[in-house]
Amino acid sequence: MRQELLSLPKGLAEEVSKNLVMVARLIDEDPEQAYAYSRIALRLASRVAAVREAAGFAAYATQKYSEALAEFRAAKRMTGSVELWPVMADCERGLGRPERALAMAGEPEVQKLDKAGQVEMRLVAAGARRDQGQLEAAIVTLQSPELASNAVQPWTARLRYAYADALLAAGREDEAREWFGKALEADKDGATDASDRLAELDGVEFVDAAIDPSDDEDRDGTQNFVDDDDEDEDEDEDDDEDDEDAAEIAAAERATDVTEYYDEDDEEYEPLEQSAADAEVRGDKA
Repeated sequence: MRQELLSLPKGLAEEVSKNLVMVARLIDEDPEQAYAYSRIALRLASRVAAVREAAGFAAYATQKYSEALAEFRAAKRMTGSVELWPVMADCERGLGRPERALAMAGEPEVQKLDKAGQVEMRLVAAGARRDQGQLEAAIVTLQSPELASNAVQPWTARLRYAYADALLAAGREDEAREWFGKALEADKDGATDASDRLAELDGVEFVDAAIDPSDDEDRDGTQNFVDDDDEDEDEDEDDDEDDEDAAEIAAAERATDVTEYYDEDDEEYEPLEQSAADAEVRGDKA
C-alpha cells in the first residue's frame, strides 16, 4: 500500500494514509465510522488500488454488498491479483445470488489462490450451499484435507466451526459436538463462539457473576430499575462522543473538497465529470 501511495503528491498521500488508518482501526468496532473514512479516502484517490480495496471492505462490513463488490472488482482489475476472489463471491451471497458464488468457486481463479484463500473459498461455497437449503452438500464441501489435518493453521478454527455448524443444522448433534470441541481446541484467539455452542448443546446456562440478582430483582420478582439520572448521564456521554466523531469526519470531508468519480469501466457506478481541482491534484491537468 505504501508503494501505491508514493505515486501521489506528498500532502495528498498523507491525507489518504490517515483515512486508511482510521478505516483499519474502526472497521471491527465501528463499521459505519470506518465506512465514512473510506469514502473520504475514495474521493481523494479513487485510482489507488489499496483505497478501492479498503473501501470495499468497509462497505462489506456495513453489508453494502453491491458497493463492496464494485470496489473489489476495481481493485482486482488494477492489480491483477485474485486474492479478493472469495470475498467477492461472498458479496454475491449477500446479494442473494448463491448460484453465482458457487459458479465462482469453480472458476480457474480459485486455483491461483494460496492455501488460506482456497480454504476461504471453500467456506463461501459451503455457505452458498446452505443458502440453497443443501445441507448435506455443504457438509461434503467442507470435508477436505485441511479439515482432517491435526495441524492448526490460522483458518483451522473457522473451518472446523463451520463444519460443526453444518452438522448441527443437519441434525447430526453428536458429530457437531465433537467438531465444536475441535474448533475450540484450535481457537486460541477466540475468533469463534465454539465454547458457547458446546455449552448450549450440553444445556448449560451462563449467569454473569458480576451481577447480584438481588440488585436487579426483589425476592417477589419485582424488577428494580436503574436510576434514570445515571442512565441519562451515560447517554449524554455517548452523544458527546458521537458528536465529536461526526464533527471530525465532516471537517475532513470539507478539507478534501474534491469531486468523487469512478473508473469508466465500473459497471455499478455512473461516471461523473472529473473536477478541475481533482485533475490538478492527480497531475492530469494539461
